[in-house]
Amino acid sequence: MVKAVVGANWGDEGKGKITDMLARESDIIVRFQGGANAGHTIVNNYGKFALHTLPSGVFYDHTTSIIGNGVALNIPVLFREIQSIVERGVPTPKILVSDRAQMVMSYHILFDQCEEERLGGKSFGSTKSGIAPFYSDKFAKIGFQVSELFAEESYLREKIANVCIQKNTILEHLYHKPVLDQEKLYEELMEYKSMVEPYVCDTSAFLWDAIRNGKNILLEGQLGSMKDPDHGIYPMVTSSSTLAGYGAIGGGIPPYEIKEIVTVCKAYSSAVGAGAFVSEIFGDEADELRKRGGDGGEFGATTGRPRRVGWFDCVASRYGCRIQGTTDVAFTVLDVLGYLEEIPVCVGYEIDGEVTRDFPVTHLLEKAKPVFEKLPGWKCDIRGIKKYEELPENCRKYIEFIEKQIECPITMISNGPGREDIIYR
Repeated sequence: MVKAVVGANWGDEGKGKITDMLARESDIIVRFQGGANAGHTIVNNYGKFALHTLPSGVFYDHTTSIIGNGVALNIPVLFREIQSIVERGVPTPKILVSDRAQMVMSYHILFDQCEEERLGGKSFGSTKSGIAPFYSDKFAKIGFQVSELFAEESYLREKIANVCIQKNTILEHLYHKPVLDQEKLYEELMEYKSMVEPYVCDTSAFLWDAIRNGKNILLEGQLGSMKDPDHGIYPMVTSSSTLAGYGAIGGGIPPYEIKEIVTVCKAYSSAVGAGAFVSEIFGDEADELRKRGGDGGEFGATTGRPRRVGWFDCVASRYGCRIQGTTDVAFTVLDVLGYLEEIPVCVGYEIDGEVTRDFPVTHLLEKAKPVFEKLPGWKCDIRGIKKYEELPENCRKYIEFIEKQIECPITMISNGPGREDIIYR
């Protein structure tokens, strides 16, 4: 059976922990989109880890981890990551890389940095990991697939020459930077070949055989619904689809095989980067939530930069769950809210004097003001509780209020950073 784990909001919802937990019953975990521009924080028996490309199931010795064709594959980052977890005592993971995955080149990172520099105060808040230039090249049909590393030298050199005609014109005349060296690019590709060669295969065929043999497959998404380029807060989005439906494309499996979609929501809101964020809070109130939040503070797993924080947004979350096709909601970091006397929840948006519960397009979203409803807090630590019935009454009321608002069943509640800190309903 195929199950997907995706985010309802802006990313950073706690997908890493939920994937790590569900991987226990999985045979294969697949990263199907995105690149090393965002991370998943995992806390387990080996310690605390920030993963960027590796699927969150790599900590189990019974699993196979797949880098799907939809991923923006930065090969040096992937292999530094493998090395870093093995050095900390994690058994060497079994990894397969799709021969149809495309590679993030050094010049993609350069172009990302140059464009953010050019835009200045109007930048998109990029992590400067090369993701937008990578996907631009992919759809302009000038990217490099992993399979091309094994083509004839003459083929690669001709393609490099054609790429450099375009790239060097832009570098020289738009960004006023030194031009690319064709020989160095060929050497870069050969380095990538030597690193990735042992792992490359037709992962779509591998997954098709696994499905026919009844294996349990977990699709792991990066970021969340609000960062989807079609359905999110465009243009402040990522460059690949963050939706579970894309798991079929980015993993290379039939869409009808995805039977369960676990959508992860935080018990409050957080976001990294620019873009509309209606329930955002500021000042001391935000600093307190940021300090207490996440697994040691609300700071990006990849960038380290402070996350923007806010109260739970029912409008965005209901929409985010709907477009994911949610069958189950995993509600995370609920324990963080135990310090509050009362908890504001955004239940609507006021736009031009009218209140709506529907998530609007971006130019209207930027005018939206939050409509809050306040719920009583529970003022105690809920870590260690294993049964839903043992949660404080106000805590259960908070969960049930959110569940009714987002119109999807909350079946998992995370009340701590560890694997065992989970309550099933």
